[in-house]
Amino acid sequence: MEATRTLTVGDRVEQMCVTCGEERGHIVASMTKKGRINRVSCPLCGSRVPYKSGTARRATNKAGAPYDRARTYRRGQTLMHPTFGEGEVTAIIEPGKMDVLFADRMRRLIHAHAYTNPGSASAIRVA
Repeated sequence: MEATRTLTVGDRVEQMCVTCGEERGHIVASMTKKGRINRVSCPLCGSRVPYKSGTARRATNKAGAPYDRARTYRRGQTLMHPTFGEGEVTAIIEPGKMDVLFADRMRRLIHAHAYTNPGSASAIRVA
């Protein structure tokens, strides 16, 4: 038997965004007294719309690329983090920082960060 999960304000639900024109994770913004989702907000465009139940995520064979902090990401791209799971880039904050929406919450990650090898010439300081 499958247990049903009770959603609360701040949880993520899948819905078609009318403004963006794409199906993506929306944040539950308000609920009725009976515990039903009333309104959701899109983390990308910021629109706040009524929740329409029955919109399910399309099955896809395409998983997000594995997260790599040296890679440069753009808004709307999906990634697979080894700890947090699948996420969607919602905003590029500044060079090297991005907000990613995961199933549990929004997290700030680094990207476009060059690796330095401790033994390389560029990492050796002259005293």
